[in-house]
Parts: sequence; C-alpha cells; structure tokens
Amino acid sequence: MTVEADIYTLLQGFVGGRVFPDVAPFSTVRPYITYQQIGGEVINYTDAQLPDKQNGYFQINVWATSRASAAALALQVDAALRAASAFQAEPQSAPIATHDPDLDLYGTIQDFSIWSAR
Repeated sequence: MTVEADIYTLLQGFVGGRVFPDVAPFSTVRPYITYQQIGGEVINYTDAQLPDKQNGYFQINVWATSRASAAALALQVDAALRAASAFQAEPQSAPIATHDPDLDLYGTIQDFSIWSAR
C-alpha cells in the first residue's frame, strides 16, 4: 500500500469517503478533504542501498460550509494523523484558515511530515 492510500484509508471515515488527491471534483458535497505531497526529505546511503523508509511533506486541506466546522474537522484530522499506525506523522505548522469567496467554501490548510515504509 502507498502512503497516499494509507492517508485516504485513515481520513475517509471523517467525510464519508470524500478524500481526494490534489483537488476535489467541482460538485463535491461538503465537508471533504484534499491532500497533496509538497516535498519531503530524501535518504541517501553512501553504498547506494535503497532505503526501506521514505518521507513526504503533505499538505492536508479540510473544506466545509463554515469556519467552525472546518476548524473542528481539522482538529480531528490532526489527531488521527498523529495517532496513525500505518505511518508516522508530525505537524510542520499549525492550521491556516482560508476562504474561497467564489465557492463560499471555508477551509484549513496544515502541513505534515510523514515517514512511511517505502
């Protein structure tokens, strides 16, 4: 299983399966979660051996119909990622509030460093 599949499996129960890489389809029911990898640390061994672990920085975005519901869901997502057994996640920032006035969509954005099996 990939780390992306593990993220989906962990978070899909909070939003009825509405977890998407990068962007959600335009008509997606709220709340929903999107995520994307935004970099990561690289492990390089001097003997050219392939590491058994990998790291990725993932931006987790929570989208909802109100600021309060986005913030509440973001707290649940943060707790679930920190307690995950499939990988080790550590927040790299506190949540950032955002609003899309065109879609009247409220969100939070939070970055995590996630270590997982390769």
